[in-house]
Amino acid sequence: MDIFDIVIVGGGPIGLACGIEAEKAGLRYVILEKGCLVNSLFNYPQHMTFFSTSEKLEIGGVPFVSTNPKPKRLEALEYYRRVQQKFSLNVRLFEEVINVTKKDDLFTVQTIKNVFGAKNVILATGFYDKPNLMQIPGENLPKVKHYYNDPHYYANQQVVVVGSSNSSVDAALETYRKGAKVTMVIRRNEISHRVKYWVRPDIDNRIAEGSIKAYFNSCLTAIEEHVVHIATPEGPITIKNDFVLALTGYQPNFDFLKKLGIRLSPDDLLIPEHDELTMETNIPHLYLAGVVCGGMNTHLWFIENSRVHAEQIIRHISG
Repeated sequence: MDIFDIVIVGGGPIGLACGIEAEKAGLRYVILEKGCLVNSLFNYPQHMTFFSTSEKLEIGGVPFVSTNPKPKRLEALEYYRRVQQKFSLNVRLFEEVINVTKKDDLFTVQTIKNVFGAKNVILATGFYDKPNLMQIPGENLPKVKHYYNDPHYYANQQVVVVGSSNSSVDAALETYRKGAKVTMVIRRNEISHRVKYWVRPDIDNRIAEGSIKAYFNSCLTAIEEHVVHIATPEGPITIKNDFVLALTGYQPNFDFLKKLGIRLSPDDLLIPEHDELTMETNIPHLYLAGVVCGGMNTHLWFIENSRVHAEQIIRHISG
């Protein structure tokens, strides 16, 4: 069994940042990613624009040059790929970690392909893997999508978008402009205050003029092959429907964290126990990095404010 100083689980921007710091410290490491390089970013909508400016997405001191004040998804994919190349980071792609166990001072990390030994493990697994389900009848139908990619697919279709976050608003506007008849179903009484400021007027105006129908203080109650049922303040309604984009947010893989023995906070946030200075969990030499640290509070950590986790962790490992 190959033994490393550090096994990093997750090949997103923060996992890569941890690899860069390990490289600088002269530590032997490997980054294990279950999908492609920066897999979560790859699965973002094709035309997505980041809220952050490019310099806030930089890692390893490598400048992120963008043609726009706020970079797009395609630019970010190219940037992180070039960073990986520049540092010759030891990344193994499409190698999902299925278990991590510890005996004495050595971790055994089992993937779908190999088994590795590690003196330290860093979990930089993000939160984009598991969607928050609505738990309603019909949610398992093929027409229900929890991830949104390209608006062309929904041209001329009856589309229901659930939610009022950035992803929901982007999906509603983009599919509307490809000819879809869009209905938004929103639990609260307004569009989320977190929606990008340059997008907010657009969605407000489309709703006000009736181009996009929005049901506020409402929720889906059931989904059928050709219709959906909505509970509204005025009573239940049923409308025709071809696709449901249930963009209700995502959460870390809590089952995996608990399987590893990481304690979660007893409240609804389920924040994994960790030292905020070293990022070490309740299991010695097992660390957290990036958005996974926030539990259900997925708006707490972003690339721009969790890049520092890599330095904190490697500094602690290096003594």
